[in-house]
Parts: sequence; structure tokens; C-alpha cells
Amino acid sequence: MSIHSPVTVTVPATTANLGPGFDCIGAALTLYNKFTFTRLSSDTPWETERAVRIRVSGVEANQVKTDETNLAYQAFLKLYNQIGHTPPPVQLKIDLDVPLARGLGSSATAIVGGLVGANQLAGEPLSQTEIMELAIALEGHPDNVVPALLGGCRLAARGDEVLKEWEICDIPWHDQIIPVVAIPNFELSTQEARQVLPTQVSRADAIFNVAHFGLLIRALATGRGDWLQTALQDKLHQPYRQALIPGYEAVQTAALKAGAYGVTISGAGPTLLALVDPIQAEAVVTAMASAWQEVGISAIARSHSIDTQGTQSAIAPAI
Repeated sequence: MSIHSPVTVTVPATTANLGPGFDCIGAALTLYNKFTFTRLSSDTPWETERAVRIRVSGVEANQVKTDETNLAYQAFLKLYNQIGHTPPPVQLKIDLDVPLARGLGSSATAIVGGLVGANQLAGEPLSQTEIMELAIALEGHPDNVVPALLGGCRLAARGDEVLKEWEICDIPWHDQIIPVVAIPNFELSTQEARQVLPTQVSRADAIFNVAHFGLLIRALATGRGDWLQTALQDKLHQPYRQALIPGYEAVQTAALKAGAYGVTISGAGPTLLALVDPIQAEAVVTAMASAWQEVGISAIARSHSIDTQGTQSAIAPAI
């Protein structure tokens, strides 16, 4: 049965790759975007011209499209197309806290928010797994959309080559490992970050990443900082993307001196992620922001926790 009350979907930001886990691992953070879908009656005057009205508030709201090409609305339409139903006219209100094009999964929040909002309004015809598969298909890879939907730290691997189903594994994250993100005031598109990557890698580099990824999983689970120092190293994407991030070396050095176990590029960047113990977290926050400031770049640095709930939806009570 379809829902006529407004539906609000809250989706966490994500940090993906975590060094050697390129395109397959990500973690949800306690930073959120909200999407509120309100079904509108067909006799509303403006409905004859447009099927959606979009209002955006919050961080960088003026950069978000407010027509039918809006990514959250495109995901909304995708779900209705999937179930073979005509999408209802809606008002979409977006409240942004996740900066755009910074490597924190802003596009994943839009995709997941649109799919979950549509599924709620349509009476939940699709399961969480079906929504996840649609989200991966829209995003093109699982590392952001899976933890955004499910919460926690998640590893995604393609299963049987014939069925092409996804296997999702929950990765334990020790509570003494604090993620610190340093978000600079410039953007880096995922497309640009992918263009600098080589199409082939050596056997030695592949072996390097396999070994370090295995160590990363154990380090996250056990809280072993000495293992993290080694495990966060990577040879598949970070060496090529560092040149796209002004101040990378200065910020990395400052974080390590302040006590971070290691520093990686969050997603496609330019946000940098430091993993640190709780005692050193504030010192690392200050050091990373200051280091970017010293090279003439304004940045916001802050510590977060791992969001364990994933996407949450709420239906407004009938008045």
C-alpha cells in the first residue's frame, strides 16, 4: 500500500577505499544528508508542468540541481521504473551536511536517499537487498552506497560470475580507532580522479595491495595501531591521485607528527582521512586543518564515529 504522508530519509556520509581497499570497502560516518519526499495531489496547479519541486538547504545548497536531473530524484524515478509503477508528483526537500565532490559519498547519499524514499512511498515493494543492488548499479561501484545504506564498515565482493550477485561482509571496526576527516574548500570530481589511474598494474603492486588489505581488516578489528601504520599503504590509486590534491604531503606529515596511525585519501578525494586513537584525535584535527591553512587552503577538520545504523527513514504522522 502506498504512503501519502511525508517520508524523511537520513543517509550517512561515507569514507571509501581506506588505503588498499580500492572500490570494495567503505565505512559510514556520523555526518548526514536528509531527503524528505512529500506526495502531491494531481490537481496542484504546477503539477501540469512539472512532476517534482525541489528545495535544497545546507552545505553548498546552491550547487545542487533542482530540476528533473537531480540525482536523488533520478534514483526516485529508477525505483518506480523498476517496479513498473508511474511515479507520483512529489516535493523533495534536501538538507545537506555532506560537502559535494569531496570524497565523502555525497552522490551515494543522493542515490540511496532517492531509492529508499521511493520505496517507502510505494509501500516498500523492494527488499533492502534489492535496493542495494539498484544503488550499486546507479553508482557503478559498491564502496560508498553499501555502507551508506547498511551502516558500519562493509566489504563488497561480486559473487558468482553467472548470477553476478554481491556478497556483503560486515567488517568489525574497533572503538579505539577514530576517523578524522580534513575537508578542503576545493572539489575533485570522481571522474577526474579516475582518469589519472593506470589501466594495468604490476604483479608486485597487486601482491602489495592484497597483503596490505588483509592486514587492514585485522588492524581495524583489533585496534592494532602498529598494523594500521603499515596497512593503510596502497599502490593502486593513491600514488596517482596525490598530485591532484594540493598540500597532500604537508597535511599527511602534520597528521602523522600529531599521532595519527596513517593518512589516506577518502574516496576519490580531496578529503583526507586519518585514523587515530581517541587520545590523539583532537591534536590530529588541529594539525591537519593548520597544515592546509599554511599552504593557503581553507579546510575543516573534525573527528567522527562510525555510523552503525545506516539509512533511516521516518514517516510523518498523519494530521
